[in-house]
Amino acid sequence: MSSERLIYLPLGGAGEIGMNAYVYGYGKPGKERLIVVDLGVAFPDMDGSPGVDLIIADIAWLRERKDRIEAVFVTHAHEDHVGGIAHTYGQLQAPIYARKFTANIAARKMDEHGHPADAIHVTSAWPQQVTVGPFTVGFLPISHSIPESSALVIDTPEGRVIHSGDFKIDLTPGVGEAYDPDLWAEVCKDGVKALVCDSTNVFSRNPGRSEATVGPAIEELVSSAEGMVVATTFASNVARVKTLAVAADKAGRSVVLLGRAMKRMVEASLETGVMKDFPPVVSPEDARGIPRENLMLLVTGSQGERRAASAQLARGKFQGIEMKEGDMFLFSSKTIPGNEKGVIRIINQFSERGVDVVDESSGGHYHVSGHANRPDLETLHDVVKPQILIPMHGEHRHLREHVKIADGKGIKGVLAVNGMMIDLSGNTPKVAEYIETGRTYIDGSVQIGALDGVVRDRIRMALNGHVTVTVILDDEDEPLGDPWVDAMGLPDMGKSGASLVDVLEEDLSQFLGRSKAATLRDDTKLNDGLKRVVRQSANDEIGKKPEVTVVVSRLS
Repeated sequence: MSSERLIYLPLGGAGEIGMNAYVYGYGKPGKERLIVVDLGVAFPDMDGSPGVDLIIADIAWLRERKDRIEAVFVTHAHEDHVGGIAHTYGQLQAPIYARKFTANIAARKMDEHGHPADAIHVTSAWPQQVTVGPFTVGFLPISHSIPESSALVIDTPEGRVIHSGDFKIDLTPGVGEAYDPDLWAEVCKDGVKALVCDSTNVFSRNPGRSEATVGPAIEELVSSAEGMVVATTFASNVARVKTLAVAADKAGRSVVLLGRAMKRMVEASLETGVMKDFPPVVSPEDARGIPRENLMLLVTGSQGERRAASAQLARGKFQGIEMKEGDMFLFSSKTIPGNEKGVIRIINQFSERGVDVVDESSGGHYHVSGHANRPDLETLHDVVKPQILIPMHGEHRHLREHVKIADGKGIKGVLAVNGMMIDLSGNTPKVAEYIETGRTYIDGSVQIGALDGVVRDRIRMALNGHVTVTVILDDEDEPLGDPWVDAMGLPDMGKSGASLVDVLEEDLSQFLGRSKAATLRDDTKLNDGLKRVVRQSANDEIGKKPEVTVVVSRLS
């Protein structure tokens, strides 16, 4: 039996949707040469990660083994797959391989962070392959909601592994490559050891619809509109962006792109040749001189993001353009679970302005998913015919359901969540070990760990408010005057009817007056006592125990 093994280790994206980061390794246990597939981001929310800009997988395990990393391969240019590349490059220093469009997006991110552009290596589609260490890797085209999405064909001494990336089975995707069943059959004809597969839509039992099916419905909607039309979709779904722009052009409307991501994706698509043409675009400044009924705006913010163009239009003017009664706003997108509040807020703001909103509740005529539904997943299973199926890109319930489907078809299904290292050697996959995984927050210009306490403290302050207590002691450790309090995020008055600050200061003064000399000399005891008084007094007055900061100044 060989002393070397083939391993698969998800660090992000298995047990959640987003923050994708997967590792493959081959070699002696503990000495495997490694490749990384995707380094993506997840997006924060005010409930669980207030103030945070982005979230990436904790790559501590990779960082400790950076000398064993051969390369990073990026399947496509969605943020949850490519968004962490620049944030992690300084720690991993590994060459990055991607196809032309994805490389264009990745290079822009690298440049923004001051990393070298030549770290990105542009790779052509299959049959070109790249050999790094014990791996030979090729990019196998597959349709998705962004150009040049690819599965990875990973050849190893233990056999061929196919990492599907995000995909759907679409024969008419509009922009980007169609799914080619003959090519896939050719690639898989000699046997596939493992298929590591997208699981997002495993519960959707109807066959997926092609991107081409939304065009006529969108054209009819836009042509029938009387006022200005504004539409939002994922900026990366350039096929949809083009469909919307073509509908505007056919209806005699000028197209305006609002939002940096929208402009960037269209530019990248044209620069790299994945999109051959695009209707003429006018600037927001020129749009002000065009009659409303002759305008169509394509804007960012399909998920209710507060700073995106759609949210700013909902609140008022954006770049000199304002929506008015009789205009129409189209969500040509699906609301990702967790983003409902932001989207509903925008819909209501538009409603208050007399704007008609059309969204997915209208029957799904204006959006199709970029992920394979259950019948399409089974189609890929039947083409690939893997010995082993490992679901990824899904919450735990998605992964579990996908395993059930595999087992029902006689394929060995393996449920592997983040941190679960799977040994794929031989004919029986098994758990090799468990790796501690977690999240890293991009907070302004720094990265902070999930256990650093920064986000936890913000949540506590958001829930309970904050009080600062300042005490001055003279050179004999006696209080010099009364303590004073600054309160933030707390009501002015408590149930006693008195000022909350006055109540706290009075209770603190009494505490200092009865404190023994040993307490007044000991900063730790004094700190603990003052905090305890504030929390108890505040709880009595307002039913809250705030976070407390104590500042003790000694004049000795």
